[in-house]
Amino acid sequence: MSMSGRYRRPIGRLASMALMVLALLAAAAGGAGAPGNAQAAELVMFEAQGCSWCEIWDAEIGAVYHKTEEGRAAPLRRVDIDEPRPPGLEALRGVVYTPTFVLLDAGREVGRILGYPGEGHFWSLLGELIERLPARPES
Repeated sequence: MSMSGRYRRPIGRLASMALMVLALLAAAAGGAGAPGNAQAAELVMFEAQGCSWCEIWDAEIGAVYHKTEEGRAAPLRRVDIDEPRPPGLEALRGVVYTPTFVLLDAGREVGRILGYPGEGHFWSLLGELIERLPARPES
């Protein structure tokens, strides 16, 4: 069993919220940079086969994400947590839970959402992360 296999079971809502708050606080304090090849913002979703919260995210948000303002600001990139990291993401550390959403801007980490807290909380947390992105000229 892979290391991520031990963490695929849904964790309690309170524990999940506490982890998200800690991640947001760490990112607000200057989160770790992750140099990479990306030149624009992207939302990286670390997922795993059999992850029930990943499946719930897919059912509630996955089909519409690319159609939203958030999806246009930070297109989704899916990464299997059990596979080697793709080029540009090797420096991201501490990704243990699935799903974990990492907002990157030009390859640098802006912040994370650990777990899937439900549709309303997800959009709210993602909105807070996207507000940290530098303003981009409109095309």
